[in-house]
Amino acid sequence: MVKPLWTPDAARIANAQITAFADAVGSFSSYAELHAWSCDESPTFWSRLWDFTGVIGDKGDVILENPDAMPGARWFPQARLNFARNLLREKSDRTAIVARLETGQRREFSYAQVFDHAATMAAALKSFDVVAGDRVAAFMPNVPETVFGLLGASSFGAVWTSCSPDFGINGVIDRFGQSTPSVLIACDGYHYGGKVIDTIPIVNQVCQAVPSIRHVILVTIIDSPTAIDVPVPVVHVDDLPPASELEFTALPFDHPLYVMYSSGTTGVPKCIVHGAGGTLLQHLKEHRLHTDITPDDRMFYFTTCGWMMWNWLVTGLASGCTLMLFDGSPTWPRAHSLIDVADEEGLTIFGTSAKYISSLQKLRVKPRETHKLTRLRTILSTGSPLSDEGFEYVYRDFKTDVCLSSISGGTDIVSCFALGNPALPVVAGELQCLGLGMAVDIFDDAGSSLRHAKGELVCTQPFPSMPIGFWNDDDGSRYADAYFDTWDNVWAHGDYGEITDRGSMVIYGRSDAVLNPGGVRIGTAEIYRQVEKVDAVVDAICVGQQVDDDVSVILFVVLREGVTLSRELSQDIRAVIRANTTPRHVPRRIIQVTDVPRTISGKIVELAVRNVIHGEPVKNVDALANPGALEQYRDLPELQQ
Repeated sequence: MVKPLWTPDAARIANAQITAFADAVGSFSSYAELHAWSCDESPTFWSRLWDFTGVIGDKGDVILENPDAMPGARWFPQARLNFARNLLREKSDRTAIVARLETGQRREFSYAQVFDHAATMAAALKSFDVVAGDRVAAFMPNVPETVFGLLGASSFGAVWTSCSPDFGINGVIDRFGQSTPSVLIACDGYHYGGKVIDTIPIVNQVCQAVPSIRHVILVTIIDSPTAIDVPVPVVHVDDLPPASELEFTALPFDHPLYVMYSSGTTGVPKCIVHGAGGTLLQHLKEHRLHTDITPDDRMFYFTTCGWMMWNWLVTGLASGCTLMLFDGSPTWPRAHSLIDVADEEGLTIFGTSAKYISSLQKLRVKPRETHKLTRLRTILSTGSPLSDEGFEYVYRDFKTDVCLSSISGGTDIVSCFALGNPALPVVAGELQCLGLGMAVDIFDDAGSSLRHAKGELVCTQPFPSMPIGFWNDDDGSRYADAYFDTWDNVWAHGDYGEITDRGSMVIYGRSDAVLNPGGVRIGTAEIYRQVEKVDAVVDAICVGQQVDDDVSVILFVVLREGVTLSRELSQDIRAVIRANTTPRHVPRRIIQVTDVPRTISGKIVELAVRNVIHGEPVKNVDALANPGALEQYRDLPELQQ
């Protein structure tokens, strides 16, 4: 019997919106029954969810066309709605956005003010001859003007796409060069780790390289940036003529809302197009039912505008909560800077990455001893699997009475397959439940369903937040190859996982990074979970090296300052791995490095390291936040033996 780290009390279960929804749609003795009903009666579930969450729009009479086809199913084909209208449900004095920079600058906006700023942005875009279907791009940090731009664009059907300003020039051009935006909303710079980064040189180059850009709206973030020099008209956001009226165009359910991008670490990033209705309905489900967000909440997610969690965060406005935006380093000027923000702002929902939680643990930050966190009731973690030690750290050193929900999905679905539940217990290392309406399964290589065994994460039924396609993929072949090439009519997500007997999920890493020593499949997260137990190790990345006809497990470790990898430490690491896994998991080589390469959104890139150690090219280093780190892995004598 697995002992939970946290169990909700009777009052929390009774007052949860997921309980109210379950009571409204049927009689269920468990979450498992509710989930089974939501998949067995999928059209009914999504229709009832529309009603329960109060989607503003005309639902129509048909819920799902062509239900047996993936791709090909079409949700709410008669519906008409507007995404921005559903986020701006009120024009009141209640606080909609609180925004802070690492410099200490703080701004606050009411729902009425957000409405007016969105109206101003919409009027400006229309004056630039932007029409429904045109793309509006943002090269912006996580600040209110970025939200205003999204709301203004989507109010009349323009398609939003964004990159964070820490992307390199080629990474931006690879993305916006494909989606061909008409207008670029750009910042002059940003702050990170006490440094001021001037981004105008990148803006200048992007406007030269992407000829579709006809206008630039410039947002001031820093003092004294480089002079902008672009071949198109530039207007400062503060100089836009104010407009208090905002008209919302009713559009089809699958009208494109976002062009989002894959990480691009294996080539030019895929341009994934998401529809307005599917994004809205899926996020409302995840916010209202799985996270229990209400208008009383103050929700935060540490994210940039180049990661789908920014899009997920912004939809929180549709639940009437207050969004907390933060831009800068999470650990500057102090390791607990973000915890300071949580305390000072009275955050109720704190979203972050597994890497951040692990970093706090390694830095021995103990918020329970230094902060009150009185209102905090939910912590969300994503980006990579959260280790058992990460779970235990939160309850030991963060806060005992909190629902820690590890969630997993991706840009591909702009949402989650497995996530939290305020009415279920939390078990170390496990994602609490499968998402409602998501027919998630685990397949073996033959396509047979597995339980209590590791395999490929799949989804066997259509769901509303499936992409409506890829940009410039007229025949749909690239889209089909990306998700439906392995099994016909089954979405293969590319994660390696397991569904437990409790209906929870464990993610073991990406399928394409799975190790295969001696023919035994091993998820890299299985090794990371053990390595995190070693106090001297602050970061790690594990790859497979092809040796003759087998694979050798190679572990690279970043150690605490002043610590070097001795024979004794290597033996300690191997002993921890062996004691808690199998001999197959034990690395043949352990090598010390000073940095682990990561994507802009903070995910480690095992494939890039694997390519480097085999002397193969890395196709798109501009997708990495720290591409220089790869040089440490090249031509290592330890791997030539």
